[in-house]
Amino acid sequence: MERKPLRMGSVKEVYDLGRELEFRFTDRISVFDKVIPSLIPHKGETLCREGVHWFSRAKNMGIPTHFEKFLPPNGMLVNKVDVIQPENIKPGSGNYLIPLEVICRWYAAGSIYDRLVRGDVSPEALGFPKGRKVEYGEPLPEPYIEVSTKLERVDRLLDKAEALKISLLSPEEYDQICETVLKIDEDIKREVGARGLIHVDGKKEFAFDEDRNVMVIDVYGTADEDRFWDKAKYEEGEFVDLSKEYVRQHYRRIGYKDRLYGARDRKEAEPDIPALPEDVIGQTSKIYIRLFEMITGEKFKSSA
Repeated sequence: MERKPLRMGSVKEVYDLGRELEFRFTDRISVFDKVIPSLIPHKGETLCREGVHWFSRAKNMGIPTHFEKFLPPNGMLVNKVDVIQPENIKPGSGNYLIPLEVICRWYAAGSIYDRLVRGDVSPEALGFPKGRKVEYGEPLPEPYIEVSTKLERVDRLLDKAEALKISLLSPEEYDQICETVLKIDEDIKREVGARGLIHVDGKKEFAFDEDRNVMVIDVYGTADEDRFWDKAKYEEGEFVDLSKEYVRQHYRRIGYKDRLYGARDRKEAEPDIPALPEDVIGQTSKIYIRLFEMITGEKFKSSA
C-alpha cells in the first residue's frame, strides 16, 4: 500500500493510505510557537496511547469516531474524510470534515480569562452573576462551549449562526455535537479526577461519515491537546499546566522567553530556540510518562 506524506506537523505526522490515514506521533516538542531542536523520549508514544484510550472509551459510550486501529508504539489508523473548503460544501453531503473546532471550557483560564479581563466576554455569559469579579482559575458555573474556524489561515471565533452557515450543519446536528462534547468531557473529568488531575479545557473536531453521521476525529484528551492541572497544587492555590510547563519554565529561567517576545514586540528576527539540556529532556520525558499514567490509569511500559 502506498504511504504518502500528507502533513508533517510539529507533533504529529499524517500519511495518506488511500481510504485511510495513518497518524504518527513524534517525540518533537514545541513551546511559544517554536519547535525545540530536542526530542523527548516516549512523548509521541504516550500521546498516541492517550488518544487510543479515549477513542476506546468513546466507542464503549456509543460515540462514533474515525479511529480504526492502534499501530504500536506511536501510530494509529483512522478513516479518511474529505477536506472541503466551506464554500464548496454541498447540502446533505457526507464524508467530509466539519470545518469547525469546538472548545469546551470548565475553568476561567487561558484565553477566556484574558477576554474576561479585557471585557470582551462578560461574567454573565459564563454563567456568573452580573458584575461578578471572576478570579483566575475559578470553576465556571456551567461548561462554556465556543466554536472557531478550522480551515482558515488564522482561527477565529464564530457565533452559532455563522458556524451553521459555513459548515452547513442543521441546528439539530450542531446541538448533537455540543452534547457529544459534554458527554466526552464529563467522562474525562470523572476519569482523571480520580487520579489527581483537573481537566481544564480542550478542543474536539468532527466529521460526517458517508451516511452523514457525526463522528469525532483527530485526537482529544491528550497531554498536548487538552489542558490539565495538578489537583493537589490547585487546592494549594497554584495553577500548574502539567504537560509543557516544566519546559516553559526552563526557557523563562534562561531568559529565552523574554528575548523571543521582545524581538516579536520590536518586529525583529526571532532568536533560534536553543536545545534542551539532557537533564531537562530526561525530566520532561518522566513528566509525559507520569501524565500518561494519570490520564489513562495504566502503568507505562513502552510497546516499542
